[in-house]
Amino acid sequence: MVKGTIRLADVAKAAGVSQGTASNVFNRPEVVREEVREHVLETAKRLGYAGPSLTGRLLRAGKVNAIGVAAVEPLAYFFDDPWARALLAAVSQVCDASGTGLALVSAKDRQKLDWNIKSALVDGFILLCVEGGEKLVQLTRERQLPFIALALNDEDGSIPSISVDNLAGAAVAARHLAELGHRRFGVLATELSDDHVGPVGVADIERAIYSTSRDRALGYWRALEVFGISREDVPIYETLNDKPSVEAGLDYLFSAPEPPTAILAMSDNIALLAINWLRAKGLSVPQDISVIGFDGVPEGGMVEPGLTTMAQPFAEIAQRAVGAVLHDAVPAEREMIDVILVVRGSTATPKR
Repeated sequence: MVKGTIRLADVAKAAGVSQGTASNVFNRPEVVREEVREHVLETAKRLGYAGPSLTGRLLRAGKVNAIGVAAVEPLAYFFDDPWARALLAAVSQVCDASGTGLALVSAKDRQKLDWNIKSALVDGFILLCVEGGEKLVQLTRERQLPFIALALNDEDGSIPSISVDNLAGAAVAARHLAELGHRRFGVLATELSDDHVGPVGVADIERAIYSTSRDRALGYWRALEVFGISREDVPIYETLNDKPSVEAGLDYLFSAPEPPTAILAMSDNIALLAINWLRAKGLSVPQDISVIGFDGVPEGGMVEPGLTTMAQPFAEIAQRAVGAVLHDAVPAEREMIDVILVVRGSTATPKR
């Protein structure tokens, strides 16, 4: 008999015991007499049988004590994107504390993502829905496992999700800059629609398919209108949250006859890229230009000057998400969490 094809029934037959007795040797050894137990174990060793599959045992028990974190992105996204990296670190800490395993489930290709979600050995999923949220939700629902969606760009109230208050947070960010005395603003936006980079107008914002970006723009506008600044007077450039598109956006904003004195960046990643671009152009932050981000990733506190931002409570989000999945206690409706203004050195009063 070839090693690797040995089954429990083969061990029982070779040892001259029933399959039930052989099963007890591995699963309930205390109920088997010592001499029988040792005989079965020696027979198993001789045949090359390592014991019942732990995976199979866990599946039969209905739990594998692991959570899947899924995204419609390449696997590198979890490590390259500052927001995803910060969130994953927070989820990992919660899982470590409870002894729960963590599996990353990712693929850009629909067919591969379908397979990865269906074959993932997990008790439930945390979905990072920055992009492709509908696809993730659909595939996960087919698994009939508990799931919670984060950063969901969908207003479907039937999808269990945890979101930050993007509209209120953006309003606080814009108000902070306006109260410092700024009146000329430029917005570097995260994606509003698929496959578009460039300037966008009021109508583009209102029909945006990604609600996170739309709500942040609306929050900026509402706060600035209190200071007499109309939405039409606030230029917005849609980026892909990457270096080439952010730099193209800055070229656009600073080519205006009256360039902005303050940048509202819809992500910390955009804000950090903007600070680097401004520095390369010989502009000082915040003496020449103020910059505020959104997310509160750790990197924002490690640069000079430190990045003023609207910080998401990653630890609280992770605690709620992991708890909802592990205890099959997903919320019946969307849960909203406030973000917090963290003032550092990248914002100041404008030059006179």
